[in-house]
Amino acid sequence: MTDTTATATPLRLPEFIDNRRPNRFQLGTVLLCGLVMFLDGFDTQAINYMAPAITEDWGLSKSTMGPIFSAALVGLMIGYLLIAPLSDKFGHKRLVVVGVLTFSLSTLASVWVQNPEQLLAMRFVTGIGLGAATPSTIALTAEYSPKRVRASLVLAIYCGFSLGFVAANYAADWLIPAYGWRSVFVAGAVAPLALVVILLWRLPESISHLIRRGQTSAAYALCRRIDPTLLHVDAPHIETESAGPGKRVRLRQLVSGGQLLGTVLLWLVFSINLAMFYGLQSWMPTILSERGYSASTLATAASMTTVGGIVIAFVIGPAMDRIGSFGALGTLYLTGCGFLTLMSVALGAPVWVVLIAIFLIGCSVSGGQKSVIALAAVYYPEEVRSTGVGWALGIGRVGGIAGPLLVGALLTAGWSHQQLFLTLAVPSALCGLIVLYLGRRAKAGDGFRSP
Repeated sequence: MTDTTATATPLRLPEFIDNRRPNRFQLGTVLLCGLVMFLDGFDTQAINYMAPAITEDWGLSKSTMGPIFSAALVGLMIGYLLIAPLSDKFGHKRLVVVGVLTFSLSTLASVWVQNPEQLLAMRFVTGIGLGAATPSTIALTAEYSPKRVRASLVLAIYCGFSLGFVAANYAADWLIPAYGWRSVFVAGAVAPLALVVILLWRLPESISHLIRRGQTSAAYALCRRIDPTLLHVDAPHIETESAGPGKRVRLRQLVSGGQLLGTVLLWLVFSINLAMFYGLQSWMPTILSERGYSASTLATAASMTTVGGIVIAFVIGPAMDRIGSFGALGTLYLTGCGFLTLMSVALGAPVWVVLIAIFLIGCSVSGGQKSVIALAAVYYPEEVRSTGVGWALGIGRVGGIAGPLLVGALLTAGWSHQQLFLTLAVPSALCGLIVLYLGRRAKAGDGFRSP
């Protein structure tokens, strides 16, 4: 007999999704979100590969590119902190579509820029678009994923961001010599413009958002796409543990009452992790060059950090789903202390030893960056998820900006490379201890919940 749901029996979220295996509709939604993250990563990284050609074409000094790089970061912070919370009013789908459309059009406009000031303005707008789309992309992935695979699927789409980094490298290497640096902007604009059409057609809206806006019939139609055996009813009844119909979600929900300490500590982990990530990404080539390694080794080392972050996602994601998000991520950060210590003794060793050490650092630092985003996605309830993830990403950017400055200051002060890596083990340990503490608070019922 076909399993159906009668009119009198209400659906309850998120149990309705959690109790079912993800079907083609849900996996297709995750795939679309992954494509958004891929193009986000492509656009973010492409400008770095274009910089040498731009400076040569316009006769600029290297320092002139600094504000252009920073403009996108400032735009990202605005998108994360100010635009992402608007998902409560306009919905996740609209923010994803508008964000992708914004960064694709600004990237297209960059094809015709004639001076650094115009390029800086376009990168600023691009950053806003990227920052607006990312939190809602993560929130949609988390909402349409059953709890038992939620962290894995969020990590999977964020691996798309890293793959975009790699694709930008190959695209720039092929396009710039043949067609000039502006051709990379063309590629970075056409692909997301095409994706916008697909997003408008296939990307679903948040079910919980529709319920909060009183659009229960539209929400029920999406539930039927998750479970086609549901009966068609004229007046569906859907219950949710999140905000009820008509209730607005406020930013203060992240920092009110018992949520304050947990949110601040999560922001601290984001900031420390991003400080380590960007500090190492910025200074690792210089460190290896000073140790006498070849230029080809430097290029390989740069990719090993990204590869390590992608590979560990296939381990840490299922671990977060099966043994608990806090325990798995806390263990990864604490293990990273050993990897950083290994790097302090591997300097000067054969190339293969150094590359293995850098790969392992990528597992803990780059992998930790992806995993803490997955942690935020399962830590915050649906009604504040986009705002929670957006603010964590935005506050974390402060660490991303400070990281290269702090590492540079230590090296300028005369610290040896060995001392630097041993010192970096301390913030990695701190992240691990904070995450484990957050897990204890969540199990005790303090803050939001225990994933």
